[in-house]
Amino acid sequence: MNTTFLQTAGLKAHYGDAQALYGIDFQIAEGETVAIIGANGAGKSTFLKSVTGLVRVAPDSVRIGGEPCGGSAPGDIVRRGVALVPEGRRLFPSLTVEENLQMGGYARRPGPWSIPRLFKLFPILEEKRKVPATSLSGGQQQMVAIGRALMSNPRLLLCDEISLGLAPIVIKEIYDALPAITAEGMGVVIVEQDVMVAQRVSQRLYCFQEGRVSLEGASDDFTREEISQAYFGI
Repeated sequence: MNTTFLQTAGLKAHYGDAQALYGIDFQIAEGETVAIIGANGAGKSTFLKSVTGLVRVAPDSVRIGGEPCGGSAPGDIVRRGVALVPEGRRLFPSLTVEENLQMGGYARRPGPWSIPRLFKLFPILEEKRKVPATSLSGGQQQMVAIGRALMSNPRLLLCDEISLGLAPIVIKEIYDALPAITAEGMGVVIVEQDVMVAQRVSQRLYCFQEGRVSLEGASDDFTREEISQAYFGI
């Protein structure tokens, strides 16, 4: 059985005086794909930001490889092997596709991912390598964002709403690349609004509601009614 790579225990997060997370217990093992679902405002993105050091939290509430790292700087989290594909992609508009990908390798972690390998995963990016990244289609920009994160050679990839605003055929193309990404034991967390997609691509699933975990277990075990109740609280 694969060992737990990332774990949160009683994770709480605040924006000023407003509390956004109320004691999230979460874990993901090496090589596992876990989905997080929930309505807008449920705390999904805040959870990822808390894990990656973008929101300050208590040190013991986040552990990577068994070591407490809550509140660490984002660069330190990357060096520990966690990479984030942010909602909205956040590409560098002044840089080309290839330059955006190169920016992901600043941590210089050893591993299998390189620009030639990314071009094999997403061939369109090689064709567009010298083009400004933000001039691409939404789906192609998402491929750049995923590739930039992979360039840090993470052990855990966090994907925040990577299908948002994309056509179904593009969403399928991106998720079809997931087995190649996870083939060598990388864990993946997928934050996804489409519940059916979330269940299909993951082994386990968490549902967040108003900053709390309302459902957790094997993705195939839940009925649509159970998920709806956990999602909406009705």
